[in-house]
Amino acid sequence: MEMTQKIKIFGATPSPYTQKILAAFRYRHIPYIVYNGNIVKKITKLGIDLPKPVLLPTILLKNDDGTIVATTDSTPIIRRLENDFSERKIIPDDPALAFVNYLLEDFGDEWVTKYMFHYRWYFEEDADVAGAILPLVDIAINTSNDTLTEYKKIVTERQKGRLWVVGSNDRTADFIDSSYKRFLNLMEEHLLNSPFLLGTKPSSSDFSFYGQLTQLVGFDPTPRKIAYEYSLRTVAWVDVLDDLSGHDSDSTSWTRLEDSPASLKNILKEVGKMYIPALLANSEALERGDEIWEMLIDDAVWKQKTFPYQAKCLNWIKNEFSLLDMEDKKRVLGYLDGTGCEIIL
Repeated sequence: MEMTQKIKIFGATPSPYTQKILAAFRYRHIPYIVYNGNIVKKITKLGIDLPKPVLLPTILLKNDDGTIVATTDSTPIIRRLENDFSERKIIPDDPALAFVNYLLEDFGDEWVTKYMFHYRWYFEEDADVAGAILPLVDIAINTSNDTLTEYKKIVTERQKGRLWVVGSNDRTADFIDSSYKRFLNLMEEHLLNSPFLLGTKPSSSDFSFYGQLTQLVGFDPTPRKIAYEYSLRTVAWVDVLDDLSGHDSDSTSWTRLEDSPASLKNILKEVGKMYIPALLANSEALERGDEIWEMLIDDAVWKQKTFPYQAKCLNWIKNEFSLLDMEDKKRVLGYLDGTGCEIIL
């Protein structure tokens, strides 16, 4: 079902998931209007029930019965819109490649975001910048200095207090820094071979990586400096991904999974090395009822709060795999063999 009315998106410029969705909308030519900041007040004013929890972005979508529902979570939203809009799709039509796309998208949303949150709130320079800009975006650019000072203190203390939740602390700081630098090196290598992750046209995993990198490359001082040192291709790629509305989707294509460059498998090896062990440990901790878990990842101790949502992420990945037919399952397992990703399937 094609929609002609503009879809209302409530988000914030420093939100990587808002940027992910907006870039996907621009590429797909989906009409939208975006409202930045103070989303609770703006949605409530429309008389629409708030989502639980309220997340960025929140998008107003119409159900089959005509009811407008405030909807969150970028990954299922993207797949909902694949059904609502037929042109310029971003989920590969090859089921095996679509699964790899899903895995990469989840890695971007759930692991690369750790880089972003760590750099933004662990380092004083970055926290000072974010602590000031976030209230200005959420309240108003012309907020008085006294009000800004008050809200900056509240926001900074709250977010710094959440660092341990995502695993950022003095023990893991070097670990996260090394992982981010490896990620940039892997992106540099891959972008030398391919303009997008899965070929010559973008997929949802591209927009997932892009969303996090808008902040790492364009917002926060410390990771921005690192990105300019380690991967200028990635810096340029983020600029290009910002608006792909003019990209020729008809004459470009996704690469056959088996023909993907080695650089894609190298990215997946990083997924298997860092993210997959964390997913498994988190899920096991949740089953045991542990509030906190820790384990060795890449010879370093990783410790964080148990996340029920990330246990869902693991189950969703497994479910995506279960939906494949036997031939495509064999293709995926064969391709992922040796990456470390195959252990969850």
